[in-house]
Amino acid sequence: MTSNQTTSSREPTSISRDSSDLVDEGQIVGRKIWRILPYVSRYWKSAVGGIAANAGARAFDLIPFIAIGMAADFYQSGSFTSSRVEEIMTSNLIPAIGPIKSEELGFGLLILFCFTFLAIFQGLSNQLWQATAYRAQHDIRMDATRSLMTMEASYFETRQTGNLMSVLSADVAQLEDIISDASTSIIRIIITFSTAFLIMFWMSPKLALILFAPLVLIIPMVVWFSTRVQRKYRKQRESTGGIVAILENVLSGITVVQAYNAKEFETSRIENQSGSYRDMAIQAAFIRNRFIPGIYVVAGVSFGLLVSAGGWVMASEEITVGQFVTFLLISTRMTMPMFILGMLLNQLQKGEAASKRVFAIIDLEPSIKDKDGAIPLDGPITSVEFAAVSFAYPSSEGNVLNDISFSASSGEFLGVMGHTGAGKSTILKLVERFYEPQSGMVLINGVDINDFQIESIRSRVGFVSQDPFLFFGSVRDNVAYARNCTEDQINSALEAAGALDFVSQLPDGMDTTVGDRGVMLSGGQRARVSLARALLNDPDLLILDEASAALDAETEKRIQESLFGNSNSDKKRITIAVAHRLATIRNADEIVAMVDGAIVERGTHKELVDNENVYASQWSIQTGELSSEE
Repeated sequence: MTSNQTTSSREPTSISRDSSDLVDEGQIVGRKIWRILPYVSRYWKSAVGGIAANAGARAFDLIPFIAIGMAADFYQSGSFTSSRVEEIMTSNLIPAIGPIKSEELGFGLLILFCFTFLAIFQGLSNQLWQATAYRAQHDIRMDATRSLMTMEASYFETRQTGNLMSVLSADVAQLEDIISDASTSIIRIIITFSTAFLIMFWMSPKLALILFAPLVLIIPMVVWFSTRVQRKYRKQRESTGGIVAILENVLSGITVVQAYNAKEFETSRIENQSGSYRDMAIQAAFIRNRFIPGIYVVAGVSFGLLVSAGGWVMASEEITVGQFVTFLLISTRMTMPMFILGMLLNQLQKGEAASKRVFAIIDLEPSIKDKDGAIPLDGPITSVEFAAVSFAYPSSEGNVLNDISFSASSGEFLGVMGHTGAGKSTILKLVERFYEPQSGMVLINGVDINDFQIESIRSRVGFVSQDPFLFFGSVRDNVAYARNCTEDQINSALEAAGALDFVSQLPDGMDTTVGDRGVMLSGGQRARVSLARALLNDPDLLILDEASAALDAETEKRIQESLFGNSNSDKKRITIAVAHRLATIRNADEIVAMVDGAIVERGTHKELVDNENVYASQWSIQTGELSSEE
């Protein structure tokens, strides 16, 4: 597992920090944010079009100021006399337009022309860049989602779902803002400043230097701001994820919260996380609100020097009155990009904090994956074997399984029993390759399971967990989950799972919504729908992890007759069932009894009862022949 996958014991809910974080926090803009560029380059045509349109908009934004300056020189030269003004003012509008000279009318038309095309090019630029941003945002979110989907089960054991959701939603949305807003702001600043400087330098090098020289003071201000605010924004993003994680937990378990009168307890947890967000936001705002006013001061110095020096430069006849007017107008137009620079750096620092969390997920590498040269499983699963398997969870100190060996072949039913924590469910997770053993081998058809492609194995396995999970949607959606199937196939699966009767009585039948996690159904109903989902494609291997725990005895008997009756011999399905209720596995071809991760006895139900050992003791308790105390 890569460094991106590790989490600190002190911050179990946060996305891990990249090893370059401390380096990046000393930079004006960190390194992670630049990783959005490859996503933008996929749509380079619209990006280039957006840049070109933005350049056109900036040109048409500045040309009117040149025209105004030229008009000022034209009117000041005497061509536009006071008697001419009096003639226009004392005449009606329409008669007055007639004698206006072409030069005078041309200035107005030129300005109208420029503002018209400014609107067109700015709108086009915004459309192209926003389309690019939305496409890149989609690609980034999908890459992060695919990365999470490939991670092994142990990764999610130490992460909160709400925190991961915050990264995929809020943090990715922050990157979209960087592409659509920050990118256009960068282009606007570069084009406006460079074009304005060239125009001003062409008219008067002295005034251009007077105006631009104080702007150098912004550089140390930018460094000071960027190197201090980045850490605040990173912690702010982590606090956001913490808030979402707690809320997701609370809302999912609202019945438990209410049952235990834990409203104040959960409120205090949210208050702590929200308070952390508040404190980091205030500290970041304190830094930001000292930086942006500093830009105002620098701008004031530049414009003040320009106005003061303007008379001196005009006295030397280096520039005309009209050119000085152009200088003043363009300098005011530069004010906005300077203030945008402050907001831009603020946005980039937020984007850097978000990008670290997003790309930490994209960079994840699963430890359980297809090895080089893995082959697809051709044909049905005909045997499953554990050969001296030992296993320990990453977070546990000792082994959960110790030297486990057993096998099951086509048409056989293997039952596994034992007390809580004996390692029963772990056996099933190893068959699904949710985990991999530290020693020994799991064999499919006599071949190491690691030699097969994971998806090819799972496509032939039906799995029902001890906590049946249903997705928000209809019964039909949950049974047919991620597969193309016919109505008859769904009905057959529901019937085999003993669910067809109750489903047909629901308000909308198979189209009835089950609610989030299936809360609209009872525990037994959820178990039967989950079993129907597992049976839909008639799997070669059926894995049942306490699947009948929520079922009544009559329903369980009916399901067993469907699964293990004469029809099962035709299907040649292997069934491995873990159960506390021994009646569930009583008819198994072989039962293995486990204690503390080891198999202590095995055999048929009759053989194990006759042994008068672990199995017989539990059977006596469950049938009432022996009290649990005895």
